[in-house]
Amino acid sequence: MNKSVEKTGKTVDEAITLAIEEMNVKREDVDIEILDEGNKGLFGLGSKQAKVKVSAKPKETDRIKKFLDSVFEKMDLEVDVIMTENEDEIDIDLQGKNMGIIIGRRGETLDSLQYLTSIVANKGQTTYKKILIDTEDYRKKREETLVKLANRIAERVVTMKKSITMEPMNPYERRIIHSTLQNNKYIETYSVGEDPNRKVVIAIK
Repeated sequence: MNKSVEKTGKTVDEAITLAIEEMNVKREDVDIEILDEGNKGLFGLGSKQAKVKVSAKPKETDRIKKFLDSVFEKMDLEVDVIMTENEDEIDIDLQGKNMGIIIGRRGETLDSLQYLTSIVANKGQTTYKKILIDTEDYRKKREETLVKLANRIAERVVTMKKSITMEPMNPYERRIIHSTLQNNKYIETYSVGEDPNRKVVIAIK
């Protein structure tokens, strides 16, 4: 597919239609620049055709790659960006050395990078795509750690018959705690506070 096409027509709409047909794309997938609106002339004499330039909008993956490459360049890191895309989601796996810098404390840097990448990917789009960024299976390992922690604290709460408030967590991590303990017949969980210091409380029912 051509990235951009210039077309002329009797009207702007006709020129746009011809360009879109040649590019074989949908109208919502292109940017349109009107180069000349044209005119009918007087009594049909001296008429001038309309002219437009129609360009394919950059794909989400193209914007993501460009954004992440610029970030890692500023961080002086060499990182391979591996993307897997489906209709609703783009999974991004970062590979390279010193990935601990990208993960940050309790994954805070990774979460921030994921948030910013989501903004870049979905800017100006009519449909939203979920962006998930991971490296060195950090999120899977973190989930396993949180599940074990939730069960361990639940046992302490039952034994002590006293509520325990966990450290501040992001929404993703809080959901893991709630999900892990939702079927525990002795325990209930709820969140308190405001982000970014919102915490999960594990209490006796």
